[in-house]
Amino acid sequence: MTQYPMTAKGADILRAELEQLKTVKRPEIVHAIAEAREHGDLKENAEYHAAREQQGFCEGRIQDIEAKLSNAQIIDVSKIANNGKVIFGSTVTIVNAETDEEVSYQIVGDDESDIKKNLISINSPIARGLIGKNLDDEISITTPGGVIDYDIIKVEYTC
Repeated sequence: MTQYPMTAKGADILRAELEQLKTVKRPEIVHAIAEAREHGDLKENAEYHAAREQQGFCEGRIQDIEAKLSNAQIIDVSKIANNGKVIFGSTVTIVNAETDEEVSYQIVGDDESDIKKNLISINSPIARGLIGKNLDDEISITTPGGVIDYDIIKVEYTC
């Protein structure tokens, strides 16, 4: 059984999506299917086939979320004493040693990652290079663009 590391916030977001799919989206689709059936011949009824396809996607997503939540390893870093070590769920501020560009990332599970929100997957090259390091460490991370040197200037354990 595969365990999915997940932050407490990420688990809450998945639970909310699951609730929305079960209580709002699923009944809408059932209603659309019933309405399409009233139009007659199902073989040539595009509305019926579209609604059934939508139902398949919805049910698949519900199963996916339920499986991930049942196998989730929820980690709440706000309940862990901050010793300056980079761990799953921590927010890390790093500075590019060459350009002095500063950026903060939170290390999260695969389903939570969103680079636009500076949420990086535990499996990304940057996260793998940061995990286990400490505040004020100098690190080199191999990226598709080459090796980049960073300094860790802040490690936070917040949600």
